[in-house]
Amino acid sequence: MKIRRFKNEDSAELAQVIAVTLRTTNIKDYTEEYIEKCVSSLTAEKLVERSGWTHMYVVEDEGKITGCGAIGPYWGKEDESSFFTIFVLPDNQGKGIGRRIIETLEQDEFFLRAKRIEIPASKTAVGFYRKMGYSFKDGITETDEEQLYHLEKFR
Repeated sequence: MKIRRFKNEDSAELAQVIAVTLRTTNIKDYTEEYIEKCVSSLTAEKLVERSGWTHMYVVEDEGKITGCGAIGPYWGKEDESSFFTIFVLPDNQGKGIGRRIIETLEQDEFFLRAKRIEIPASKTAVGFYRKMGYSFKDGITETDEEQLYHLEKFR
């Protein structure tokens, strides 16, 4: 297994990884309508677009993409960054891959220059991020209007 920077030619396979993960893992916490809205917002084209303003990484195992994660500026700020698009295929969850993705993102220049990192976290992933040392932003433990938690870490 290796983690490397995203290439545009990864986009179709990565979109499938995300769709499978959302439809298999996240469906336990969200409605089908919500999941399909998320799937439609993370198409191959939109992943290429996102990679233009973030540093996106993919996890590759035996030539197949099994996970991903991205980091970019938080609303264009120089001293704050945010994590995006963190997914691991359902069959690969619980094997330390998510931890390796976070560790990779925490070595990226967008992380290293930031004083604060924010994660818009799904209901499904909030426990994982809390284990990785991220806390509820402003102590707010409820989801927002997009059904996401906001977690943060200060450096």
